[in-house]
Amino acid sequence: MNEFDTPQQSGGLAIRVIPCLDVADGRVVKGVNFLDLRDAGDPVELAARYAAEGADEITFLDVTATTDNRATTYDLVTRTAEQVFVPLTVGGGVRSVEDVTRLLGAGADKVGVNSAAIARPELIDEIAAKFGSQVLVLSLDIKRSNSTPSGFVVTTHGGRKESGLDALEWAREVCDRGAGELLVNSMDADGTKAGFDLELTRLVRELATVPVIASGGAGAVDHFAPAVAAGADAVLAASVFHYGEMTVGEVKRSLADAGFTVRLPGNGAAANA
Repeated sequence: MNEFDTPQQSGGLAIRVIPCLDVADGRVVKGVNFLDLRDAGDPVELAARYAAEGADEITFLDVTATTDNRATTYDLVTRTAEQVFVPLTVGGGVRSVEDVTRLLGAGADKVGVNSAAIARPELIDEIAAKFGSQVLVLSLDIKRSNSTPSGFVVTTHGGRKESGLDALEWAREVCDRGAGELLVNSMDADGTKAGFDLELTRLVRELATVPVIASGGAGAVDHFAPAVAAGADAVLAASVFHYGEMTVGEVKRSLADAGFTVRLPGNGAAANA
């Protein structure tokens, strides 16, 4: 074992690298702590580029989801699915089993749910029962807070409102209800490029019974391996890919150099240094 090896990754499963496209009004946007959003490009073009670079999955998050622009999201999903042949997760504004049905019909492989599950936790059970847990990615926007026993609270509305839920208790509950994966986004780190919140990742990994995706804070290639060492099964980033600061391939090479298994672009082979 090298300094990055952990028991969670000892089974040989490839670590996934997932570019995230935060979409508003049909364009990719990015800000700091979900504020001061600026344009980062066309989502279909970016998704195709990342797929060519070897992305294992693509995540679309409609950060301003309302009933008014929902049709735009369905159109984007369909156009992306027609051109990009890696798994596509779509979140933002998913409030019902019917929403999931429409997104899967448009071409999504998985759906991300956050605020609606907090408002009505039974939605998790309903989606898992109808489609299977593998379809449901439970997104947790978490920030540090003295208001909860764990010191972490779940937020809603793009991190702008605290739910009052203890983040670790909520993570445990959603696993029990049937979530297939946990997308753990640190709102404190989001957009700062100072690195992932390793403590948060480690704490969620210790209690989660499903894969954990680390999100928020990536700013350098060498930030990714420590997140995996902390227990992440997948790593997600946005602006560092959008603005050309690094490529998916460079992240995968750094993970392989650290001793982790990754899927290489092209032939689907895996590498472990």
